[in-house]
Amino acid sequence: MIETINLTKKYGSFTALDSLNLKIKKGTVFGFVGHNGAGKSTTFSILATLLSPTSGTAFINGFDVTKDPKQVRKHIGYMPDFFGVYDQFKTVEYLDFYGASYGIPKPEREILIPQLLELVNLSNKKDAYVDVLSRGMKQRLCLARSLIHDPEVLILDEPASGLDPRARIEMREILKELKNMGKTIIISSHILPELAEMCDEIGVITNGKLVASGSVASIQKQLQANKVIHVRVTSDIELAMLFFEDEPKISGLSKHERHDQTLLFSYTGSDDEQVELLKKAILAGLQITSFNEEETDLEDVFLEITKGVDFS
Repeated sequence: MIETINLTKKYGSFTALDSLNLKIKKGTVFGFVGHNGAGKSTTFSILATLLSPTSGTAFINGFDVTKDPKQVRKHIGYMPDFFGVYDQFKTVEYLDFYGASYGIPKPEREILIPQLLELVNLSNKKDAYVDVLSRGMKQRLCLARSLIHDPEVLILDEPASGLDPRARIEMREILKELKNMGKTIIISSHILPELAEMCDEIGVITNGKLVASGSVASIQKQLQANKVIHVRVTSDIELAMLFFEDEPKISGLSKHERHDQTLLFSYTGSDDEQVELLKKAILAGLQITSFNEEETDLEDVFLEITKGVDFS
């Protein structure tokens, strides 16, 4: 559905995007992760036919973004990181204007617009002027605008940027609904853990280069050579320390900073060996109430992948 082949964008001697290769299947939600200036918005602008690449190609549903921009625009809904709204319009007038721009007949618009307002939770603001809407409401209205022609692909650049926690939750729930509708979505965000919840795959970009790509789980697995295990006991914590100190595949054994009866350590054994370790500890008389592997979230993944990268 979305494919880039050696996509490159240069501004003089500066390379904003360096031979980007992506392949995103239909119905996939792809999270694009990167620091400010990494190349996310440049990529999105090219995919949205607003910027021409220096070299390389990109395709949306088989159409070349450079050679067939009109066809591409029929298949995409684009939500930029910064967008303008027409303050003197009411929300229904705003969406009606864009619906007409796409050539949607008025009878269809009259049915479609209430449905879109319901989808983005703005039905109660249908007669409100755009300039009185909160930032979160304006973000959701812009999302509704990008959906007015029922595109198969959504290109969403930082849709949660600048939103308060409640507005971010509302945006996240809407995106989950769009995912359930089968939309192919490429989305960038600095709210990294929230991306992990809804994305099938992620790509990490730094200084114009894609440095990692795949499912969140697969990237985490590649990075986590050492598992971090948390063990909580009701028995003597010092006895537990002595027991785990003797295990050859354990390193970095320490007490948890905030939980007196909890130990944590790095473990290089397999899943089966981890099960055997737990059995052995119980047979040794340790009263264990929890024994679990620490979860790595998307922020940890990003920090690990970009370790040592110069962001200046």
